[in-house]
Formats: sequence, structure tokens, C-alpha cells
Amino acid sequence: MMKIAIAADHGGVEMKAELIALIESLGHEVTDFGTNTTQAVDYPDYAKIVSMQVAQGEYERGILICGTGIGMSIAANKIAGIRCALVGDVFSAKATRLHNDTNVLALGARVTGIELAKMITEVWLQTSFEGERHLKRLAKITELEHVCKGE
Repeated sequence: MMKIAIAADHGGVEMKAELIALIESLGHEVTDFGTNTTQAVDYPDYAKIVSMQVAQGEYERGILICGTGIGMSIAANKIAGIRCALVGDVFSAKATRLHNDTNVLALGARVTGIELAKMITEVWLQTSFEGERHLKRLAKITELEHVCKGE
């Protein structure tokens, strides 16, 4: 069982509700960090909440949903320690866990059907990181977090 943090902007509210039910049916604990309205909200606020929870170790993984998933993924990847992937197919969901050890999944509710989103989420949650040859690559990604800060 994992602790999963989830949030959406106004474009992903319906998908979020469906994914919460799926995640719970898989035996994981899930916390909904909003929004629960279709009135316009700013997606970076929700990306920050979930990403900070994951980066600080309060949750093992996070899921973010907006209209395309693009904004959420960009915002999430600004947080040190976050490896967020925008995924629109099952193969990539598996690969991003196997090779990149992603800890946040971004989905686009306006571009990905709900059944596909459920399959992506299930595969992403059930796939473990391969480690080994990928570890040095992840270390290089982590180094990039310091480049922007001039360190």
C-alpha cells in the first residue's frame, strides 16, 4: 500500500474523482488536495501542494490532472526532488516508472479518456523502478536541480 496525493484544477475534477475510486480499490491510501469545483483555479497552486507533499516524503507518489497535463507537469518539475511525467499511453506509464522512477504522474483530462487514464494510473502505480543502470541518469537529473540556482 502506498500513500498517494492527488489534485486537479477545474479541468480535471471529474477525472480526479474517478481515479480516487480506482486508487482506493487497488488498496492504496489517497488524499485529495482539491480542487472540487469547475470554477477556474490556477493549476500551479495544486501542482505545488502535491509536489511538496511528495518531495517532503509525506506521500510516496502524486497525481496531477489539468486539461492537458502540460501545465501541471511543468509546475511540478520546478520542485526539487520531483520527477513528474505527463503520460498519455500505457507503455510510457510503465517506462517512466521503470527507467525514470517518476514520483508524480500528470494527466490531461481533455486529451485522455477516462478508461485510458485508469489504465495509465494502474500501471504507473504497480510498476517499480528498475534501478541499476538508471541510477546514474537519475543522479544527473538531480544535479540539474542545482544548475538553475547557480550552485
